[in-house]
Amino acid sequence: MSLHGKRKEIYKYEAPWTVYAMNWSVRPDKRFRLALGSFVEEYNNKVQLVGLEEESSEFVCRNTFDHPYPTTKIMWIPDTKGVYPDLLATSGDYLRIWRVNDTETRLECLLNNNKNSDFCAPLTSFDWNEVDPNLLGTSSIDTTCTIWGLETGQVLGRVNLVSGHVKTQLIAHDKEVYDIAFSRAGGGRDMFASVGADGSVRMFDLRHLEHSTIIYEDPQHHPLLRLCWNKQDPNYLATMAMDGMEVVILDVRVPCTPVARLNNHRACVNGIAWAPHSSCHICTAVADDHQALIWDIQQMPRAIEDPILAYTAEGEINNVQWASTQPDWIAICYNNCLEILRV
Repeated sequence: MSLHGKRKEIYKYEAPWTVYAMNWSVRPDKRFRLALGSFVEEYNNKVQLVGLEEESSEFVCRNTFDHPYPTTKIMWIPDTKGVYPDLLATSGDYLRIWRVNDTETRLECLLNNNKNSDFCAPLTSFDWNEVDPNLLGTSSIDTTCTIWGLETGQVLGRVNLVSGHVKTQLIAHDKEVYDIAFSRAGGGRDMFASVGADGSVRMFDLRHLEHSTIIYEDPQHHPLLRLCWNKQDPNYLATMAMDGMEVVILDVRVPCTPVARLNNHRACVNGIAWAPHSSCHICTAVADDHQALIWDIQQMPRAIEDPILAYTAEGEINNVQWASTQPDWIAICYNNCLEILRV
């Protein structure tokens, strides 16, 4: 995989602050590149872009820019062919689209759907549509999900201007919405799901927004924090409840009844990542027991007793991301450290 011989099995990068949000770049020319967001409990936060230095075989910081408040999520444009501008999106108080150059990163547009109010409802998460990168969806504490249309505009001089507009906004849940994710089902453009404080997983179709389908409700109505679609089989998705020690796997063809529960953790789960190349492998991460576990779920609906691989970090894991274009690499972050592991 390397220009200079065999890659290491593990890389480590230390940021100057606690790392929470992170994401792998998918551009073919920027494969070993990640964006990291700081978690500092004040207005002034940062985003760093780090990449692998081939000569030294170390991850180094290529670029740092200021960000208001901690980023709740960071995502590179899902552009595996490199045909769009090199864009990065972040959520926090608003959805921001950034343009990345070799020497600097600049804000292209700030997307705000509360034009008539001084108050903005913080965004908990967002997702960028892989089939149509002109579509993004955001989730908010104001019970809504918003689908944004992005225009990478006319070329003026030598610069594409990027702008965005609200395509649709809907009240998605009875309480705060904590996560949103597009599904690859039905062509991969129109279906998405969300989870929230009312303890439900709801599925939507952009072509028929007058109704939604509740595909799961937590039996104790605990808030559901995260939602993650299987990358290879759009029938399956995973979710987790606040303060829950298990990951629930759902089959949209059998609503309301989990097909598997991954409950070998000894503390609360706070990260989920499906394998990009396999429909039956998923990674779960836990802060308090410092573990990232990889599970093989192909025996479903039989009980999945034990993970097939466990990695113990040196601190509480905040996030886990499986590299979609390099499926043998997983990134985990804990404290101020980023570790990239070959699996």
